[in-house]
Amino acid sequence: MIGCLHEECGVFGIYSETPTDAAHEVYLGLYALQHRGQESCGISVCDDGVMRHRKGAGLVHEVFGEQELSELGTGNIAIGHVRYSTTGGGSAENFQPLVVRHIKGNMSLAHNGNLVNAEQLRRRFELNGAIFHGTSDTEAIAYSIVAARLKCGSTEEAVELAMNDIKGAYSCVLMTATKLIAFRDPNGFRPLVLGKTDSGYIAASESCAIESVGGTVLRDVKPGEIVVIGSDGLHTIETHCNKVHSICVFEYIYFARPDSVIEGIPVHEWRMNAGRMLAKRSPADADIVIGVPDSGIDAALGYSEESGIPYATGFVKNRYIGRSFIQPKQSERRNAVRIKLNAVASVVAGKRVIMVDDSIVRGTTSARIVGLLKSAGAKEVHVRISSPPFRFPCHFGTDIDSQENLIACKFSDTAEIAKEIGADSLAYLSVEDAHSLTAYSVCDGCFTGSYPIDVSGSGEKNRFEEKIHKSN
Repeated sequence: MIGCLHEECGVFGIYSETPTDAAHEVYLGLYALQHRGQESCGISVCDDGVMRHRKGAGLVHEVFGEQELSELGTGNIAIGHVRYSTTGGGSAENFQPLVVRHIKGNMSLAHNGNLVNAEQLRRRFELNGAIFHGTSDTEAIAYSIVAARLKCGSTEEAVELAMNDIKGAYSCVLMTATKLIAFRDPNGFRPLVLGKTDSGYIAASESCAIESVGGTVLRDVKPGEIVVIGSDGLHTIETHCNKVHSICVFEYIYFARPDSVIEGIPVHEWRMNAGRMLAKRSPADADIVIGVPDSGIDAALGYSEESGIPYATGFVKNRYIGRSFIQPKQSERRNAVRIKLNAVASVVAGKRVIMVDDSIVRGTTSARIVGLLKSAGAKEVHVRISSPPFRFPCHFGTDIDSQENLIACKFSDTAEIAKEIGADSLAYLSVEDAHSLTAYSVCDGCFTGSYPIDVSGSGEKNRFEEKIHKSN
């Protein structure tokens, strides 16, 4: 999808038995996770208990050059983060990793996801004298761990205790003076993967990041699991590993890189199978199948394979522009679409085209892309979407627009949506088919309005962020 969707971020952590150029390793890992967040990034390095960190706005290569990486120095533990901002959350105070200095020792934390009780936690800590510097959920997680740490003998025990209070989506890497701790919420909304290197271990949002630094993927962190890595090796705490698995289905549809493997399922294969399913359920008479770069291409290949209609490259993408969802204003997204894609007239002119994309949110971007094809001479454009229609908000880290702006809420009939975006026909992947592509349960709340956990308090954080945004 060329525009509209936002995703929370990506995390990366590394532990080495001996001091190494950890900052460079994290830099490479974040580069592999750049698709998960493009507004800010940061790296924290621990060298014999001394923590150094740097973070800033921009892409990984914009924030970190050789000088910045060398200033972070060597160390045996390091964590990193790439991020996009939600409403009111783009200030420097919200850049991660978060570094916390407290009486029990320093720690640094990076988080992917969204809590549903962040504002309640914030209010509780502020009444007890805590000072919050930003609006991110990560501060609420950090304060929860610090408060628990005062009652516990170790940081991992504090994480275990804090997980009783923090509710929602969180896949985190935490660095202390001596340990790397990776932990995931009991529902497993967001991915977190473990890897091995010659001298230690890695925890990252996706397997592609582990492979990018020459590591070997071991397994996914279980929902609710706390993985502790230190001088005595790796051990786990599974007190919270008793909930139904609820990974966000949109990790497969859009967010993850196609070369990643999530919960044992290659993302590329999932998308290919979604395309095959669309071809079976929603065929169309056409001359070629094309995919909208990047996440629509695999589904288009699957559609072509199943239908027997040839696949063709119908769009050229400007590779020097990042994912256009990084532009926080609608006007900026519109400009990004205009310069990011161009239809190949020699391929589509006079043809009946099946255009496969991963989603439709507001419909404005889809209308422009269909318009590109028709301006290039396409005779017909039949749109096939490898996800169900968005009808409800997400509370776990995907910044879906308000319901009044979702095209599937404005129009109940698919034919009306097709007319609105200028397509000759339109079909979506069904919710049932999306579920059938995984061997376990997934969160599909943005499609169905049914969420794995109670989300009744999550609106408080949105109202708080909007208030901060307006005051600035």
